Amino acid sequence: MRCLIIEDDRGTAHYIQTGLTEAGHETVLAETGKDGMHLAGQDDWDAIILDRLLPDGPDGMTILSSLREAGKQTPVLILSALAALDERVRGLRSGADDYLTKPFAIEELLARLEALGRRAASSREDPYELTVADLKLDLRSRRVERAGKLISVQPREFRLLEYLVRHQDQVVTRTMLLEGVWDYNFDPQTGVIDVQISRLRQKIDKDHGMQLIHTVRGVGYMLSSHG
Repeated sequence: MRCLIIEDDRGTAHYIQTGLTEAGHETVLAETGKDGMHLAGQDDWDAIILDRLLPDGPDGMTILSSLREAGKQTPVLILSALAALDERVRGLRSGADDYLTKPFAIEELLARLEALGRRAASSREDPYELTVADLKLDLRSRRVERAGKLISVQPREFRLLEYLVRHQDQVVTRTMLLEGVWDYNFDPQTGVIDVQISRLRQKIDKDHGMQLIHTVRGVGYMLSSHG
């Protein structure tokens, strides 16, 4: 992958560049918001790693908004020391594809970049079809298939599954699901998410050796084919 790193902290930037280079990726570094804004507008990046807080020019959120307003869909992973849930939600809702808090392990950053690359490749192949392993969602017909077998799901279940698939290999919290699938900005305390996840598991994972929907204890859920 050809990655643009927009990061003003030299220690962090060196850590990222070294890890990505050793993994076989090509990197270019911008150390200021001004340089980052200029380079991000180019069209040949496979992914952009973007720090939230930058000196000398626009901050990370401004760069992200500018990209999306220009119609550029380059995958963007935000790095930030701002770890609060509302900050992560704000970043994702502003157009980021992923949000990783500092400090972080380079192995996790690499795994998230690989996930972004897979989603981008799938989107290029067919923007109306989402796939994870042998699970397939057709966004036009609202059909779900697993291993070639049609699965009947309710509209809400489809929205929940679509949300999980679009965030594959990422932990999604109950709050994120309430806001992204149910349009709630509060927790109704009814266990509605746990009930729907349980029903979806029965339809998606039952009788399959590979389980796709995973519980991350105390945090939320993740859809992944990597166990």
